[in-house]
Amino acid sequence: MPQDADRNPAAPGPSAPVAAASLLASQRSTAALFDCQSCGACCSYSAEWPRFSTEDDAQLDRIPAKYVAANLSGMRCEGVRCSALSGEIGKSTGCGIYELRPDVCHACMPGDDDCLMARRAHGLPV
Repeated sequence: MPQDADRNPAAPGPSAPVAAASLLASQRSTAALFDCQSCGACCSYSAEWPRFSTEDDAQLDRIPAKYVAANLSGMRCEGVRCSALSGEIGKSTGCGIYELRPDVCHACMPGDDDCLMARRAHGLPV
């Protein structure tokens, strides 16, 4: 007797698990490509980028003063690199204030336009 999948072309057939596994593998490789802890490009792209804009005073007060620019406009940078960034761009990086980072840092998402722009500037794959 035919199964529902044999009669309904929209129903998942025997190849559905293979297709799902392929999609999952593709998503994992994309996630690995844009893993922030092995990148850091957005945190070392521009001294103008880590600016405070939508944070309230309570948020700003939690950021250690050693990481804040002298004019209080944003994060202190060494050249174009945020002072809170540790590690080597494109290899292994971390944020010294990850839980306290400014809103602009929260807004940059792995694989988005800002991420890709920063990665290109560092010669990293996009």
